[in-house]
Amino acid sequence: MPICVQGDLPAKEILEKENIFTMDENRAMHQDIRPISIGVLNLMPLKEDTELQLLRSLSNTPLQVDITFLTVTSHESKNTSMSHLNEFYLTFEDVKEKRFDGLIITGAPVELLEFEEVDYWEEVCTIMEWSKTHVTSTLYLCWGAQAGLYYHYGIKKHILDKKIFGIFSHHVKNRKVPLVRGFDDVFFAPHSRNTAVFMEDIEKVKDLTILAQSDEVGVFLAIADEGRKIFVMGHPEYDRLTLDKEYKRDKAKGLDIALPKNYYPGDDWELRPELLWRSHGNALYSNWLNYYVYQQTPYEFIDTARIVGK
Repeated sequence: MPICVQGDLPAKEILEKENIFTMDENRAMHQDIRPISIGVLNLMPLKEDTELQLLRSLSNTPLQVDITFLTVTSHESKNTSMSHLNEFYLTFEDVKEKRFDGLIITGAPVELLEFEEVDYWEEVCTIMEWSKTHVTSTLYLCWGAQAGLYYHYGIKKHILDKKIFGIFSHHVKNRKVPLVRGFDDVFFAPHSRNTAVFMEDIEKVKDLTILAQSDEVGVFLAIADEGRKIFVMGHPEYDRLTLDKEYKRDKAKGLDIALPKNYYPGDDWELRPELLWRSHGNALYSNWLNYYVYQQTPYEFIDTARIVGK
């Protein structure tokens, strides 16, 4: 089934070239099925790249997924044009009376700041509080995961001596939980962060269950509230070249950045990186959509009158 987006979203053309079935709003209105509605609070600086990555990741199920991109009003984006934001994004004020089956809160390049120092922190807190009553399941990514753990459970993040940057192996801790269904015992995922939430702090909270971790970089995946809150410490949605672009960008700026670990063949940054994490990334997003969004959405969330009226 397709991903439903605005017909002129730039990512739509790229997805279609990759044989990913996309549908614009007009065609979706004539479908006699119930789509699942997913909001994406996109806090990443290169928003169009993140749009494409997440749409790819959400496209691998038989469900029709209706995407709404959200932005904050308390911060001015420096890397995405206002025309793009005005055309393809809504604000919290636009959607606060609506209900979503799922919500994704992305990472953000503000991890070295204290949460309260981030100019849009209060707005993000408002959205996280709203999600308790208006969203079936919220998926928190990277900085978003750290922010969610801090807001909901008071768990602090810690600045690391060395940036976690590259592809790292992880192992599954609790195979009976549907979110990790289909995962191998060991799987890979990208990380790019200067901060971490310590495993012992998560383990102290009885409502949180760690589902996957890495001996090298710590917790990767945790779940709470029977799947209403899911925390992902890395970036399973990243493309093959996302870390490559980040490394070469910082290298060109003369910044002190190490090679991403386990990424370039033979650690030769001129060679094409190997894609080692796509299958598990797809499994994670598919399991989330199926078991924690589609299967769990209360019937009263559905606009029954509109469906029956057809």
